[in-house]
Amino acid sequence: MRPAALPLLAALAGLAAPAARATGFTDLGDDIEAAPEAGFELDGYVRARGDLLWNLDLDRGPTPSGALFFPVPLDDPTGQLLTHADLRLRADVAGVVPEWGVAAKLRVDVLDNLALGSVPVGPPAATSAQGSPAAAVVVRRAYGEVLLPFGLLAAGRMGAHWGLGMLTHGGDCADCDSGDSSDRIAFLTPLAGHIWALAYDFSASGPQTPRRDGRRAVDLDPTDDVRTVTFAVLRWETDLARERRRRADRATVEYGLLASYRWQENDVPASYLPLATDVALDGAQVMHRGLSAVAGDLWFRLTLPSFRVELEAAVLWSRIEQPSLVPGVFLREPVESLQFGAALESEYGALGGDFGVGLDAGFASGDATPGFGAFPTLDDDEPRPGDLDGPQAVPPWDNRADNFRFHPDYRVDRILFREIVGTVTDAFYFRPHVRWRAVRLGAGGLDLGLAALAAFAVQTASTPGRDRPLGVEIDPTVAYVHEGGFTAALEYALLVPLGGLDNPDLGLEARPAQSLRLRLVYRF
Repeated sequence: MRPAALPLLAALAGLAAPAARATGFTDLGDDIEAAPEAGFELDGYVRARGDLLWNLDLDRGPTPSGALFFPVPLDDPTGQLLTHADLRLRADVAGVVPEWGVAAKLRVDVLDNLALGSVPVGPPAATSAQGSPAAAVVVRRAYGEVLLPFGLLAAGRMGAHWGLGMLTHGGDCADCDSGDSSDRIAFLTPLAGHIWALAYDFSASGPQTPRRDGRRAVDLDPTDDVRTVTFAVLRWETDLARERRRRADRATVEYGLLASYRWQENDVPASYLPLATDVALDGAQVMHRGLSAVAGDLWFRLTLPSFRVELEAAVLWSRIEQPSLVPGVFLREPVESLQFGAALESEYGALGGDFGVGLDAGFASGDATPGFGAFPTLDDDEPRPGDLDGPQAVPPWDNRADNFRFHPDYRVDRILFREIVGTVTDAFYFRPHVRWRAVRLGAGGLDLGLAALAAFAVQTASTPGRDRPLGVEIDPTVAYVHEGGFTAALEYALLVPLGGLDNPDLGLEARPAQSLRLRLVYRF
C-alpha cells in the first residue's frame, strides 16, 4: 500500500455496502482498503418471489379512456385472482489490487425478474424444460476505480444512489425491481471532514453509425447528446463508526447536499419514436430542443442510541424551449416544470435490537391535469378527467408538468402506490410501523412487522374519483432471517380504497384489494 494513500482510503472507505456492490458516492472505493491482497471478491443473491393478487382492479370499472386499474383474468373478466412468480440471480464481482489502489467492478443480473414458467420448450402442455429468454444476462454495472494521492477517480457504468433513494435509487434492496445506473466519470476527495464529489454523466447519446471496421460507432451529432453534471458534499460515517458512537451514548449527525444540471441543445426524435415507416436520419430530422434541468437534494440523518430520524427533500426545475417532436412543426410556448418531494423515516428502539416503532411520511407535488402522471409515454393520448395515468404536459394546451415522482424502488406500501399507481406522485402519506424480533433461533430469528399507510392526493383533479382521500393500507410481515444469508418473508397487504379511487362516472365505489407475497432470498 502506498503510504500517501492511507489517510485518503480511511476517509473514503465506507462499510455500508458489501464488497463488490458500490452504489453511491459514499461507498465508491470502500473495498480497496479492506482487501488484504490482490484478488477477486464475489457477492450477490438468488431471489425467488411469488404473488397472489386479489381484486387489484378494485371492481370500480374502466376509466373514461377504457382502461382498468389492473389486469383481470382473460377467461372471466369478473374474476378476482391473479398469480405471478419470478426469479433473479444477481452477482457483483470486484477485482481489487489494494497495493496500487485499483479496482474493477461488474454487476450482472441473470434471468432478471423472469416470470417462472414463461419460456416453456415446445407446446405448453407437453413441455419438460424451460428455455432461456433473449436477454438472459443483463450487465448492470461495469466500472473501474483508482486511488490517487489527491482523491478517488471512477469511470464506467456505475450505480447511482443518494440519501433515502427517493430521487435516485441504486436498486440494491432485496425486493427492488430496477435501480439507477449512470455512464459516469466521478471524482471524490475528503476535505474538512466531508466527502466532496463531482460527476459527469453521459446521460444519452444520439444516433450512432458504424465506423469503417464495423466494431465501433461514432455519434452522428454531438449537439443532440444529453449530458449531466453533478456536485455533492457529504458528512458521512461508516456503519462501524456509527455503532461505536451509539455504544458510547453519543449522537451521530450526517448530511449531504446534491446539485445537478442537465442539458440538451438539439434532438433527433426519429431515432427513438415508434414510426410506421423507416425515416432516413439526416439533417432534416434534427430539431432544436433547448432542454435545461436543475435538481437539488438535501439529505439528513440523526442517529441516537435509541432513535433514528432520516430526511430527504428535493426540488426539480426544468424547461424545454421546443417541445415539438415533429421536425418543421414548432410550438410557440416552452414546457416548464417545478416539482417538490420529501420523505421522512424514523424509528425509536435500539438500533439492531429486538423492537422498534416509528412514523414515516412523504410528499410529492402534483399537477392539476387528470391522471397521476406516474409513467407517461410519448405516444399517450391526452388524459381525460377520471383517468388513472397520462401525460401531465399536453402542449400547446397545457405546458406544465409539476408532479414529482418517487423512485419506484423506494417502497412505502404493497398495493396502492406499488401496484396500482406505480409510484408515489401527486400525493402525501403517513406510515406508522412497528417491528419485533419475536423469536431467536440459533443463528436466525423470526421477525414480525406491521405497517399502516394513509394516502391522500395533492391535486384532487388528478384522481379518478376527483376526491382527496386515496386509501388506507395495512401491511403485516412475517420473516425468518438467518445470519448466513437466507431470508424467507411472507408479506400480506389489505388496501381499503377511498373516494379518490371511486368511479363517479359509472356510479361505482372502489372495493378492497389484497395481496400475499412470498419472497425467498439466498445471499452469497
